[in-house]
Amino acid sequence: MSTIRSSRATTTRPAMLIEDDVVTSATGRRLLAVTRISLGFIFLWAFLDKTFGLHYATGAAVAEGSPSVAWLNGGSPSQGYLEFATAGPLKDTFASIASPASDWLFMLGLLGIGLALILGIGMRIAAATGALLLVLMWLSAWPFAEGSNNPVIDDHIIYALVIVTLAVLYTGDTWGLGRKWAGLSLVQRATWLR
Repeated sequence: MSTIRSSRATTTRPAMLIEDDVVTSATGRRLLAVTRISLGFIFLWAFLDKTFGLHYATGAAVAEGSPSVAWLNGGSPSQGYLEFATAGPLKDTFASIASPASDWLFMLGLLGIGLALILGIGMRIAAATGALLLVLMWLSAWPFAEGSNNPVIDDHIIYALVIVTLAVLYTGDTWGLGRKWAGLSLVQRATWLR
């Protein structure tokens, strides 16, 4: 006599986790979506300000009539900082990577992380690259120096923790394209793209 096996799955784990599976409060999901979009706008704004020289974090031209420090006008979004504004024992290491390539990597990082967070797609990549960028910025300021605000935790570390939390909780699903993105066959095959 042969044994007939049931065609039902023996696991209770869903085929694709979604935000509703891990965040059961609708209010919580909406608050996380607002946090995700807001953090994305921080990255996107930094990209826009440095690209176009909007005179917020990117300073105005020194004298009236001089060219803007915008990246589009030949300004350097990373080189000046890496060469002259870093501190601590890693100062020379950061100065050694200052180049047009560091400008491109920094700016593409800001743009990619910002768009991924706002759209709710590629959250794992955004979390990994965003957290790395933020930790490097934290280290470049050398927070352990006497006179710093806090030698351990500052806004860079908090943002890094938030961006990772947002990815782990699948927050791109609420008010974002995360669920549709996760349904793409490429993303289902390469889950690190989720």
